[in-house]
Amino acid sequence: MFENLTDKLDRAFKVLKGQGQITEINVAETLKEVRRALLDADVNFKTAKEFTTRVKEKAIGQNVINSISPGQLMIKICHEELVELMGGNESNINYQGNPGIILMSGLQGSGKTTFSGKLANYLKTKKGKNPLLVACDVYRPAAIDQLGVLGESLGIEVYSDREEKNPVKIAEAAIQYAKSKGFNVVIVDTAGRLAVDAEMMDEIERVKNAIKPTETLFVVDSMTGQDAVNTAKAFNDRINFDGVVLTKLDGDTRGGAALSIKAVVEKPIKFVGTGEKMDALDVFYPSRMADRILGKGDIVSLVERAQEQFDEEEARKLQKKIQKNQFDFNDFLNQIQQVKKMGNMKDLMGMIPGMGKAMKNVDIDDNAFKPIEAIIYSMTPEERARPEIINTARKNRIAKGSGTNIQEVNKLLKQFGDTKKMMKMMSNPKNLKNMMGQFKGMGGGMPGM
Repeated sequence: MFENLTDKLDRAFKVLKGQGQITEINVAETLKEVRRALLDADVNFKTAKEFTTRVKEKAIGQNVINSISPGQLMIKICHEELVELMGGNESNINYQGNPGIILMSGLQGSGKTTFSGKLANYLKTKKGKNPLLVACDVYRPAAIDQLGVLGESLGIEVYSDREEKNPVKIAEAAIQYAKSKGFNVVIVDTAGRLAVDAEMMDEIERVKNAIKPTETLFVVDSMTGQDAVNTAKAFNDRINFDGVVLTKLDGDTRGGAALSIKAVVEKPIKFVGTGEKMDALDVFYPSRMADRILGKGDIVSLVERAQEQFDEEEARKLQKKIQKNQFDFNDFLNQIQQVKKMGNMKDLMGMIPGMGKAMKNVDIDDNAFKPIEAIIYSMTPEERARPEIINTARKNRIAKGSGTNIQEVNKLLKQFGDTKKMMKMMSNPKNLKNMMGQFKGMGGGMPGM
């Protein structure tokens, strides 16, 4: 996500490296490269030009204090402007009402149905709501089936009527059903087309006028770049939606849609989809996205994901086990499961400052944990609890049972032992303090981190 844009902006800021002050000449040279980077990322031309103009106005005449280089100051100014360009602050959706009604709109293939499931799951698990999904795509039976499968997997009811061909009547009946059954949020998934046409616009407008949603969202594939912005404008001119959802942000996206859509359509981005899993949904925070675009990572989001998956009471129990040197393969396996729930591994690594660039050409397979899990599952309960009893005969049996070889089993046992020693050492505050002192003495950290 945004790797090429990040690289090109990084090169643009290097123009100022070694400069003692910001001048009109070196600012112009830097911003020429910044504008080129934005245009290469498929950012709207007018948006890119206005962005660099605002940065130039802020930069010229700025006094560079001794502790900050011109390059660092330019990055700070660009960060502020990127945040403003993408909306300033996060924008919440309105799901209040009796029931709250959320209407989905967008082209076919944009990810509306998948996002509807994700949003229902988000409202159920994180907001304590009781959502009802409504299938209003009367043209594609597969869309009704897809929503049904998603709802069943999430334990969320789906309302559909395969005999009725009028989406307005389906939506109205679904809302009455929700009221009678105690659902407090209704999410209406509508039909899309391969391109914007008058018939589709008339239909979505009729649905909106009939059900009067508390929130109307436009779902768009972020990989379509500037086309996404143009489509969003066409929809907004007709139905005046409340916010945008960018899907497939984990794909090979150049970033143009995320950076242009707020400026062109004047509607906030509210959510981003970052994968196929039903929990791969993030609230859109302009400041955090600006951090990632500028290669600064996103530690806040990483910590939030960890907090969602790691239970505080379980963490306390684990800490006690580590202190008593009782950490075993059952605990190790549990930690792997928790990390996997946090999301795509490459996306997680990109949230660590300095790692996004380092991981650019590294392909991290999300199935990388499978051989490790297979080895652990091939152990007996006693072997998981007491790894020290695993001898050569046991290793051969474990390797055979997991479809691996004895070298891989030995490697995992060594990694586990090293991890256990490190966790034991770091559980002692005195050792941790000494380590931090040595770290500072080495110059404050690794280059680029």
